[in-house]
Formats: sequence, C-alpha cells, structure tokens
Amino acid sequence: MTRRHLLRASALTSVVAALPIQTSLGAEKPPTASDGPFKLPPLPYEADALEPHIDAQTMTIHHGKHHATYVAKLNEAVGKTSLQVPATLAGLRELLSDLEQVPEDQRAAVRNHGGGHFNHTLFWNSLSKDGGKLKGSLLKGIETSFKSEDAFLTELQEKGTKLFGSGWVWLCYNPQDKALTITTTPNQDTPLAQKHEPLLGIDVWEHAYYLKYQNKRPDYLKAVLKVIAWDEVAGRYESAVKA
Repeated sequence: MTRRHLLRASALTSVVAALPIQTSLGAEKPPTASDGPFKLPPLPYEADALEPHIDAQTMTIHHGKHHATYVAKLNEAVGKTSLQVPATLAGLRELLSDLEQVPEDQRAAVRNHGGGHFNHTLFWNSLSKDGGKLKGSLLKGIETSFKSEDAFLTELQEKGTKLFGSGWVWLCYNPQDKALTITTTPNQDTPLAQKHEPLLGIDVWEHAYYLKYQNKRPDYLKAVLKVIAWDEVAGRYESAVKA
C-alpha cells in the first residue's frame, strides 16, 4: 500500500468512526419501564435513606436499572399475548399464582420478569429508615413457629447465606398449616406458585449488595435486617391470617 492509499484509508476510518452506529432496527430503541401497562413505582424513600446499611448508589442502580428492566421486559412479554391482566400488583399476583394461564412461549418471560417486578416492589416496601421491632401478633406467630425471635433471625440469615447463586429468602405464611415458614426461591421465582403468602422477601442477588459488601452476603443480610419495616410485615401477616 502506498503512502497516499494509507492516508486515504486512515481518513476513511476516522469518518466511519465518527458516524452514528445504525443497526437493522433503525430508529427503534430498547423498551423502557414506561412502555406498557405496568409501571415502575417510585422508591417510598430517598435513595440514601437506608445509609449506611444500604448505600445510595446501590439503591439507585438496583431500582432505576434492574427493577426498571424487569418492568420493561414484563410489559414486552404480556404485550405478545392476549392476556387481559390488570396492571396492578394484585393482577400480577394472580398471574404469578397460576402461570398455566400464560401462553407457553411467554411463560418463562412472565415468570422471570413478572417475578422480578413483584419481588422488588414487595422488597422496597419492606424497608424503612427507622426499621422497627418485632412485636404483637407477628412476634407471637414467630415464637410459635420458630421458638424464639433469635432463632427466627438466625434461620433467616443462614438460609439466605446458603442459597446457591441468585435468588430470594422469604418469610411466608402457609395457609395450609396456618404457620410461618422460611423458604428460598431461585432467580426471580416467588412463593406464590407454592400457594404461600410472602410477608417479607430479601433480595440476595449480588446486584443488591456487591458495591458495598462485595462477596460478603452474611454482612449484607445482617445490615438489611436493621432496616426491615416490621410493622409493614406485621400488617401483611394479619391480612394473610384473616384471608
């Protein structure tokens, strides 16, 4: 290649690099959480409200990126079906409780992204700057099912720590035996499929804690238990018992 050809090729490369990248999608953009019936709810507090236990950067990314993506992908999946689902948490609960009603080609997407939306919405509303204490009927139920508050908290942390990979650790009400139980689910699965009523779900995906706690999931679990809104959890328990 002559020096003239080399200079021309270099100039062409610079021009191409400066051009906007176009794909076969043309002007189409990825879906956002606002593109569809389901909406991303705002956090019920400021992103830094749970400092130092959960840092503001993690909250911002977790809610604004991860949760938003679940909402967008849920809307995308539901939009490919003829399902008439109320775009509410109650409507989503009904859908996740009976996934057989979802067409098979979209069932996995609804399970994953619908679960992600449901789980995170419950999680945000289970946290509070002031936290609180276990008391009343919830504490009595915990003492009946787990012998003591300390035994309950220890089991919750142990099961959350030992869950392999990504998922959730839950405090649930089992209407069959009218007792509280601690369970785990992988990925974004919910206890609804097992007919258990989720009272508290703690996210143990790495994106929930890695910026602050790195690989120390036990430390994250200890920290998040300091900001659990136990009054909110107690209200869910009382509603589940009455249902």
